[in-house]
Amino acid sequence: MNLNRLAYFAAVVDAGSFTRAAERLGITKAVVSQQVARLERDVGTTLLIRTTRRVHPTEAGRTFHARCLQVLQEAEDALDELAQAAAEPTGTLRIAATNDYGTSAVVAVVAAFSARYPACRVELTLGDETIDLASGGMDVAIRVGWLADSSLQARRIGIFRQFMVCGAEFAGRFRADDPQDLAGLPFVANMALREPLLWQFSRGDDEQTVRMQATIAIDATPAVLAAVRAGAGLSVLPDFLVRNELAAGRLVHILPEWRLPSGGIYTVYPAARFRPPKVTRFVEMLVAAEQKVESGGEGRRG
Repeated sequence: MNLNRLAYFAAVVDAGSFTRAAERLGITKAVVSQQVARLERDVGTTLLIRTTRRVHPTEAGRTFHARCLQVLQEAEDALDELAQAAAEPTGTLRIAATNDYGTSAVVAVVAAFSARYPACRVELTLGDETIDLASGGMDVAIRVGWLADSSLQARRIGIFRQFMVCGAEFAGRFRADDPQDLAGLPFVANMALREPLLWQFSRGDDEQTVRMQATIAIDATPAVLAAVRAGAGLSVLPDFLVRNELAAGRLVHILPEWRLPSGGIYTVYPAARFRPPKVTRFVEMLVAAEQKVESGGEGRRG
């Protein structure tokens, strides 16, 4: 179906007149009248009631008019998105991310983005508190874990695993064959989490819940890592933060045959119809980096 005919019909309904619709469209009244008549033949029903004073939509015409507006808006949105996709990122890109994932993953993507798009300046805010995107002026936030219900728009771009770990020297002080064996050991609690002491282990059909006893409580994940590395005890940390430590042998993965709950990595946006090129290009690069990690390119998963 010719989209122009939908636009002509919608203009006539909105203006209440073929003459005024033609003036708004910048074409002749005859063209508008002819195209609307062809539209009525296409759909096989009368859409307009024509009188000497005014043009009124029929009941079918009113319903069709509402759908026409949706179709035309979608077409306009698609063209706008194409135009934005072709544009180069400019201005200032403001990103919020958690301390741990921001430092271990986002910073590298920001550096690559800045090198690729030098006309765009980046401001990266790191912190474990949840920032109000609308009032904080942020373009996008990177959040990890489990999202609460929100009016914001979110997209999951990856997953992460959680590992029970401890320093290599500390690992030699105890033996654990079962999750319950960990309950009495020194534990560094991450107070940035909602449940820092209660952990659900699973192995096949076997599930065990263990409540740890905190000897140290810290409210920042990188600091928890530092404490564990210093031999303060056990803790649960995300794979993206400890992969290098495990590979180097500075940390030990305790009970690797047991799994802890996995979490999501999300991009979160303020509510908006369109996202500017600076946001879409950055997220594309972040997604590509995550896919490389998940495919084994950097050895994080597994």
